[in-house]
Amino acid sequence: MTITEQTFWVVIPAAGIGSRMQADCPKQYLDLQGKTVLEQTLAHFLHHPRIHGIVVAVAEHDTTWPTLYIDTDKPLHTVIGGSERCHSVLNALNFLEDKTRNTDWVLVHDAARPCLRRGDLDKLMITMAQHPQGGILAVPVRDTLKRVDVACIIEETVDRVSLWHALTPQMFHVGMLREALEKAIADGVLVTDEASAMEYAGYNPLVVEGYADNIKITRPEDLALARFHLATISDEAASDYDGLMADDG
Repeated sequence: MTITEQTFWVVIPAAGIGSRMQADCPKQYLDLQGKTVLEQTLAHFLHHPRIHGIVVAVAEHDTTWPTLYIDTDKPLHTVIGGSERCHSVLNALNFLEDKTRNTDWVLVHDAARPCLRRGDLDKLMITMAQHPQGGILAVPVRDTLKRVDVACIIEETVDRVSLWHALTPQMFHVGMLREALEKAIADGVLVTDEASAMEYAGYNPLVVEGYADNIKITRPEDLALARFHLATISDEAASDYDGLMADDG
């Protein structure tokens, strides 16, 4: 089956409160270039021709999400998230159960990761579409890593060879990911990303190298960095478009 014959859904877990941001609202609703962080994140998928639909998992008493106006002709659904990311993603997958085939693909992406490059998204989708187990965007670890004790005393320097920093989206078959998350949760294993759930279920996901500017907004200083990266990505996309139009002319 070619990529054009496959169905791709997106799940955005957005039920967190982002306490480390020290802000008066959850980080996904902070302003980023005139829109909320979540709106900037959603835009990458709302305008992608191969994305069939999106499910956003929000907190039960979220009063901001209903006020956003998301202009799209794609199916955009909302579910109530859970206490942890894995519960939110599973709730979304359960919602999709009667709307998808087990072999359809789902891309899980962080709500507070608004600087995704279109090229990375396409690269992941094209690569994973022919892979039996799926995989994730990631970047090689570049910095020296230290393992410390509870007092922050260095115990050792960790060899960074073969270590990668996991990013999102993380892309897997709907049925396989649902079963993997159900197994981890039933066994009391708190997985922090979808690849961890797949690994726990015995799979070996693939890594696709992406750009390091696909940052997750976690701390106050990340917001300014995201503004810079988003502006740079937008400028590059506009430049690419101008070049294509010049070639067509």
